[in-house]
Amino acid sequence: MDILVMEVGDIGANCYIVSQGQRAVVIDPGADGEAILDALNKRGLSLAGIINTHGHFDHIGANGTLKAATDAPLYIHRLDEPLLADAYGNLSLWGGTGQILSPPADGLLEGGEELKLAGLSIKVLHTPGHTPGCICLQVDTALFTGDTLFAGSVGRVDFPNSSKADLMRSLQKVIMALPLDLVIYPGHGPSSTLRQEKENNPFLMI
Repeated sequence: MDILVMEVGDIGANCYIVSQGQRAVVIDPGADGEAILDALNKRGLSLAGIINTHGHFDHIGANGTLKAATDAPLYIHRLDEPLLADAYGNLSLWGGTGQILSPPADGLLEGGEELKLAGLSIKVLHTPGHTPGCICLQVDTALFTGDTLFAGSVGRVDFPNSSKADLMRSLQKVIMALPLDLVIYPGHGPSSTLRQEKENNPFLMI
């Protein structure tokens, strides 16, 4: 498995191209769709799927570009699916970026599934808090945490439909039940390990 990290958009969200052989999954194509397509093409990768860890604009902004070019299926948790077509709900109109919308999802996730895409086994973990439909994705020893968990911090809970109580439950009941040797790849900022976060992240030391 190979992981390519791309920082996309004005906010600097992390987009991940996760590949096995010549097939790939893109996680959180938040912006710069042509650059993401160029990275796929330069590596000779065909796109088997697009997964949004949640429905905020900085994680869904290039869904349309990628789908138009590849027709790859798009996945998101069912609770965040309405945000794809809601510029207020996905915060694009709140952030002054102008309206950002996404095509509809091809598959709605619940949490607990194991997606088989691009030769990868992708475990879907429902981790509400930052949004009701936030998910994390475990792929082998990698954990893509979206805006649930960052290196040294966690996702904001002052947005509409965010919940600090739900986020803390997700961290304690879901994230901390995982193996500590997992490498975390967050929606913003640098990677870390779950062990480092347990030892140093104040939100996991409660």
